[in-house]
Order: sequence, then C-alpha cells, then structure tokens
Amino acid sequence: MNTKLIMDYLSALDKNNNREWYHANKDSYKKANAEFEQLLQALIQQIGAFDGSILHNDPKDLTFKLVRDTRFSHDKSPYNPAFRAHISSRGKLPVPVGYYLMIKPGDQSFLGGGLFADMFKDATAMVRDYIAGNGKEWESLIREPEFEKYFTVQGTALKNVPAGYEKEHPQAEYLKFKSWHLEYPLKDAELEDAEAFAAKAVELFRIMKPFNDYLNKALASFEMPTR
Repeated sequence: MNTKLIMDYLSALDKNNNREWYHANKDSYKKANAEFEQLLQALIQQIGAFDGSILHNDPKDLTFKLVRDTRFSHDKSPYNPAFRAHISSRGKLPVPVGYYLMIKPGDQSFLGGGLFADMFKDATAMVRDYIAGNGKEWESLIREPEFEKYFTVQGTALKNVPAGYEKEHPQAEYLKFKSWHLEYPLKDAELEDAEAFAAKAVELFRIMKPFNDYLNKALASFEMPTR
C-alpha cells in the first residue's frame, strides 16, 4: 500500500480537474485506487481485531466515486480529488455508523466516525431519544480522557432544544444536534508512511468505537429509505 502514489495522483487531479485529463490518466487512477483498496484491506483486518462485524467487507464496496454532483454547486469541477471510504457492518451505508476515511491532499484528510447524515429524520429522532434516556452513558463516553484527547462531538444543530425534550435536560446541547460525528484531521505528512498511518488510524478508530456502538444501539431499528 503506497500512500505516496495515492497522494501524488490526487494532487495531480486537483491541478487538472477536467474530464480530458482524468480519462487520459485512467491508468494512474487505477493504480492509485488499487493502493487505496490495499490500505482499506489492511484497516479492515486490523480493525477486525476489536470489531469483528466489519471483517466480511470487500474494500471495493466501501469506496465513493470521485465524480461530483455539480447541479447545485457554483464549483463546476467534475471531480472531488479525494479517496473516501466508510467501513461498517453494512459497508458504506451511513447507518449503521462505522469508520470513515478521507484522503485529500492539502492537509484536508481526516478520520471520522458517527452519524454524518442529517437528512434522515427518523435516525435523528432515534439518537435524540436515546441520548435523552441514556444521558449518563453518553457523558461517560464523551468525557473519557482518551476520547477527549482526540475528539469533540460535531454535527449540524438547531438553535434551540426541539419540541418534546426538556430544555433543561443535562444533555440539552446534544439534543439540539441533527447529526453526531467525530473528525480527526490529518496533515499530508502523516500519510507519507503507509504502515505508520494505518497503525495510527486503527488506534483512533479503536478509541471511537464506544461512541459508534452507542449510536448504533440508538439506531438498531433504523431502516434506510428505499428509493
């Protein structure tokens, strides 16, 4: 797994973000993508030591396309110069939540976890209800020293506590959230040594696992909408 090859390709795509260059350099894409899938395979095996629910995944089923939807964007660049993947017990679906990785040059890479999607009203309601009823467990997770060393809960949020919940609830600030996720930013230099990066990523994913487990308990009965 050659992370330098991945970064070099994505940097070149960023500088030449057009369909002509992309198609003329398809072989370079295939090589970089193959290295990314090797990295994902290594992560799956190592994460599997503490979360066996993800071991069945095939790396190619966990990745997202480079093509951007530009219909509603001022930026008409056709590609997102980033390799992204979500590793969970059900692959790259947003629920159940799992372990997210984005490699993007320019110090824009990050490791993530939790619920990023806020468009599923049922999922948001389930997590809010669970936090409202299991606040002590929530606090113990997010105040755990090792967790606090690396993570702060993020997410889109309302200005006020939504109707149906106590305004003075101990977790009122988190009941305002519509999504609950974690991000650990990465410098480009941290991806130069692939094995060292993988080891660091696995350790951070281990630390975030109780947070993911909490959300997945809240989302146990959630079903993805059918198109």
